[in-house]
Amino acid sequence: MSLPERFVERTLRELGVEEGRALCEALESESPTSVRLNASKCRPAGASPSDNRQETATLPGVAMPTDADGLPDAGGRSDADKRPEAAELPAATAPAALCLPTDSADADAVARLLPDLPHLPLLRRVPWCADGWYLRERPSFTFDPDFHAGAYYVQEASSQFVGHLLRGRLPAGARVLDLCAAPGGKTTLYASLVGREGLVVANEIDRRRASVLADNVRKWGTGNVAVTCCDAASLGRFEAWFDAVTVDAPCSGEGMFRKDPAAREEWSEANVRLCAARQDEILREAWRALKPGGVLLYSTCTFNREEDEGSLERMLAWAETEVEETGPVEVDPAWGICCGRVGAFRTFRFYPHRTCGEGFFAAVARKSAEADARTRTPKSRRSVLTPVDRKCAAELWRWLTEPEAMRFGMAGDTCYAWYAGQAEAVRTLSEVLPVIGSGVALGQIFKGVLKPDPALAFFPGLNRTAVPVAELAEEEALRYLRRQEIAAAGLAEGMNLICVRDRGLGFAKRIGSRVNNLYPNSLRIMKQ
Repeated sequence: MSLPERFVERTLRELGVEEGRALCEALESESPTSVRLNASKCRPAGASPSDNRQETATLPGVAMPTDADGLPDAGGRSDADKRPEAAELPAATAPAALCLPTDSADADAVARLLPDLPHLPLLRRVPWCADGWYLRERPSFTFDPDFHAGAYYVQEASSQFVGHLLRGRLPAGARVLDLCAAPGGKTTLYASLVGREGLVVANEIDRRRASVLADNVRKWGTGNVAVTCCDAASLGRFEAWFDAVTVDAPCSGEGMFRKDPAAREEWSEANVRLCAARQDEILREAWRALKPGGVLLYSTCTFNREEDEGSLERMLAWAETEVEETGPVEVDPAWGICCGRVGAFRTFRFYPHRTCGEGFFAAVARKSAEADARTRTPKSRRSVLTPVDRKCAAELWRWLTEPEAMRFGMAGDTCYAWYAGQAEAVRTLSEVLPVIGSGVALGQIFKGVLKPDPALAFFPGLNRTAVPVAELAEEEALRYLRRQEIAAAGLAEGMNLICVRDRGLGFAKRIGSRVNNLYPNSLRIMKQ
């Protein structure tokens, strides 16, 4: 399907003929493929498991030219009342020039990671994300056991920029609200960013999409996420509760035109207006939930000004002096990002003919420390979590490497663990909101013994001495992931942790010569 005619007309009018045509041509080209590695599960060849780190390394420092206001001088218009024109955009850099070369440092890193991730054709790093990588080609992720083990997330490169915007702007033990979270790419990025002392509350209003989000969070395995399924207003009632609120707003999807043909079919000017109205409502609730001094990060995957700068302008009309700048954001001009400003918001536009990624818009600002600081939490409506008894706690302790850092409880008949610093926050959320998953699901206790939940296999804090480990060869691992029969040889009698390249995939129970495959039916590979 060709690009929508009205979209093309607007693009040529706003960007100018030359720039507009370049963008439209880029939207007809092939999309680059990128992933983000899970730092707690990936390590270079020769490294030991103890070398894994939950928080990623910071990007190398780059001396950045800035404008008089401290903005990186990467082009784009800072006057929010005017539309960008071709003459005001930075000189274009062809995406191929950003994607194809591989410097020696990247080549060395690829060589070290290859034994650990044999199915990923790593090419070069995503420059604004320490764990982001472009791939030479798109592999079949479905048949890569490392993908199912949560070793990496297939995430579009432009969207990985949100981590760059938040890095260094969050306090220790930060609570982050990801208000439009499915399918979970940004959620898992935030979870790695805040570490074990922090908490990410990932919300998705659609129940089906929320289930997909919960599955991706479990595979990532950081144990510091609570997944909720409700409208934005329900979370807005947790007033001044979060250190950062991120809104990846539902939008008209123009930035996905080359990656998703359905985005072209669904686009209309009426839908643009509908999305803009919805974004205004979500931003009001996001602002309510944000603490004074906290960071608001707004993003879309569209080029449409009404949904991008327009949404920020409409917000500033009612938020007024409560919105402040966050401080400079380092952006290398070679990245091709168009930087601008809307009031106190710093804005960042990704055009596919200028950056190696899809169309994306992001903006960041801070809530004034002088804003209303009264924290309000909705009144508890029910008690969902119950404590575990001493005998049960003793059994749970032996399954974790650092049980003293965790707090335990039960929801129904399933035992859970949460990091101590955020356990009470999770309890508060669960008493008010529909929480469909949080922390680490440990499993169920039968006759004093834990039957482990599949989620426990993905948790790096699993004590490998608590259960025999069965390392499967590639083809056998795929049989396991299809929920087919696997050979009993190599498995100990009773419960086993199933691994590939030392990464947990799930559990299986050997009973004599037979093996019960306990991989979740909902996650199994359907393709042959």
